[in-house]
Amino acid sequence: MSGPDISVVICVYTEDRWEDILAAVSSVRAQTYPASETLLVVDHNEALLDRLAKEYKESAEGAAAVRVLANAGPRGLSAGRNTGIAASSGEVIAFLDDDAVAERDWLKHFAAGYADPRVMAVGGRTEPIWASGRRPDWFPEEFDWVVGCTYRGLPRGRVKVRNVLGGNASFRRTAFDAAGGFASGIGRDGDRLPLGCEETELCIRLTRARPDAVLLIDDRAVIHHRVPGPRERFRYFRTRTYAEGLSKALVARSVGADKGLESERRYTTRVLPAGVARGLRDALLARPGGAGRAGAIVAGVLTAAGGYVVGSVRARRGGVAYSVAAVEGAPGIEGGPG
Repeated sequence: MSGPDISVVICVYTEDRWEDILAAVSSVRAQTYPASETLLVVDHNEALLDRLAKEYKESAEGAAAVRVLANAGPRGLSAGRNTGIAASSGEVIAFLDDDAVAERDWLKHFAAGYADPRVMAVGGRTEPIWASGRRPDWFPEEFDWVVGCTYRGLPRGRVKVRNVLGGNASFRRTAFDAAGGFASGIGRDGDRLPLGCEETELCIRLTRARPDAVLLIDDRAVIHHRVPGPRERFRYFRTRTYAEGLSKALVARSVGADKGLESERRYTTRVLPAGVARGLRDALLARPGGAGRAGAIVAGVLTAAGGYVVGSVRARRGGVAYSVAAVEGAPGIEGGPG
C-alpha cells in the first residue's frame, strides 16, 4: 500500500483503563491502512508497565509491532507523547487516546492527507460514548471539547485549521524537527486538574517555524471516545472549562493573543450565541434540556473567562512556565511568560 509509514502512539497511565487500552490497541491492529507499529507509553506506573509488557510480549517485533515503553520525561501527557515520538520510526506519528477506539479507515484518511507535501498535521473527528448511554439533556454539543470530543462549530469535511485536537491527530516527523515536541507545563497530568491546549501551542509554534505548513482536519478519520460517568456531571464541566481558561492564558502569553485566541473569538462571538438561542428555543418548545443547555453555555463561558483572568495574572507574575523538549535533534525551548 502506497503512502507514509505511520507509527501510532497511545499514552497510558492507569490500570483502571485496562480494558479500554486493549480495545484501543485492537482498533489500531484492525486498520485497513496498517500501522507500522503501535507504541504504548506508560506514564510512571511500574505495575501497568509490567502488565502491558507481558500482555504484548509476543508482539514486540515484526510488522504491526506493539511496543511498551516508559515515559522518559516528567509525569504528564506531553512528555509521554514526546517519548513516543522519539522512539517511533514512522514518517508520520499518529496519537490515539487510551480510552478511545478508531474506526477501521482512521489511518487511511490520515495517510491520504499527506499526499500534499505541505501538510504537516492531520486530525480527525472524535465522537463521545456516554457512560449513561446517551448525552445528558443539559450538555451542549458546543462544549463537547470538555470531554475530549469534536464540538459543534468546527468545520466539516477536510479543511485547513489552526490546530488539530490531540487525542485524534497525526503529524509528520519533520514537524517535530522544525518545532520541537509537545510543551510540558500546559497539558494533562493523569487525574490532576484537567488542563489542555498543548496541541494548540504546538500547532501555532509549528506554523511559525514553517509558515508554509498546512494543518488539516478530515472528519472521516473517526474515533469513538469513552466519557465516564463523573465527566457527565456539571461539576466536571465547570472544572474543565475553568482549566481551559488557565491553559488558554498560558498559550496566549506564550505565542501571543492574536494567534492564541484566533479561533476562540469566532467560537465565542458566533457559535456560542447561536447555541444559547437554540437552547432557549427548545425551552420555549418544551423540549428536554433546552434551558439547561443555554445555561451551561453561559456558565462555561464565565468559568473559562474566570480561568483565563486567573491564568493571565499568574503568567504576568511569572508563576507559570512551560518547556518544550527537543525531539530527535529538534531544538528544546525553555519558556513561559516573560
